[in-house]
Amino acid sequence: MNLLALELSSPVGSVASCGENDAHAFKVFPADRKDSGLFYENLESTLAASGKPEVIVVGLGPGSYAGVRIAIATALGLKAAMAANLVGLPSICAFPRPEYVVVGDARRNSFFFAHVVDGRCVQGPTLAAEEEIVSKLQQWRGLPHIATQPLSQFADVIVEHPSALRLAELAREMDIEDAEELEPIYLRAPYITVARK
Repeated sequence: MNLLALELSSPVGSVASCGENDAHAFKVFPADRKDSGLFYENLESTLAASGKPEVIVVGLGPGSYAGVRIAIATALGLKAAMAANLVGLPSICAFPRPEYVVVGDARRNSFFFAHVVDGRCVQGPTLAAEEEIVSKLQQWRGLPHIATQPLSQFADVIVEHPSALRLAELAREMDIEDAEELEPIYLRAPYITVARK
């Protein structure tokens, strides 16, 4: 099975293609919110190296709102053009470690927390205040504490980025059911302001 994986939830994006036994291509690049050109350049060269995918895997976040939505829109377009199956997985499951906790800035003075074991969220992601996250990290002191950006509020946090290659590995272990739509992982309900009359 030829897999294509797209991961744009953090400041460092990646694209990977994998066959039955190995990676055909794995590209890592800056994923600036303002410029998605590097993503498309790397995607083009990855597709040229690997050919038509049978399955497209997308990281759904939580993370960069723009990045996740760009990856989803691209995957939907490729699905239509190439008749590939589509699957979405949490980006926070795509760190190449057996067990860890992830923390992230959820804005509005809140953070998120998740506990991941063997590529599966066993707890979270859940929103919490800084004090609650500090308490959770103390409970899980023996595990790596990972964030996709520096968080000075929390000691011992390691900055890493989710990997498209890990997403492809996780998808390979699944029974793939095609997803017609993909929804980003939202940590809170949308906040919509109404224009004044």
